[in-house]
Amino acid sequence: MKLKSLMAVALVVTFPAMALAQAADTTSTKRIDKRQENQEKRIEKGAQTGQLTGKEQKRLQKGQERVQKMEDKAMADGKMTKQERKRIEHAQDQQSKSIQRETHDKQTAK
Repeated sequence: MKLKSLMAVALVVTFPAMALAQAADTTSTKRIDKRQENQEKRIEKGAQTGQLTGKEQKRLQKGQERVQKMEDKAMADGKMTKQERKRIEHAQDQQSKSIQRETHDKQTAK
């Protein structure tokens, strides 16, 4: 009887913890996805205003694709580890700096 009670308690405790862990993974990917979206908009805006040359735009878009592939690979098993999230966010930081640098340099689209 005690064994059944212990098993029931273990199940009650385990399932909410698993749900919270899964929700944390979803939250981190939502944040990454939102940032990807914002960076893509920055690239589009730079291209439309002439701040980016065609070559710069293509290079920045390739960087965005690389970050997206990193995210896809991290989520292939259904969850993202802290290390994977940290690596992706670092890549996004680098990409953001590249966007800033390219949109504020002296080169313009002709």
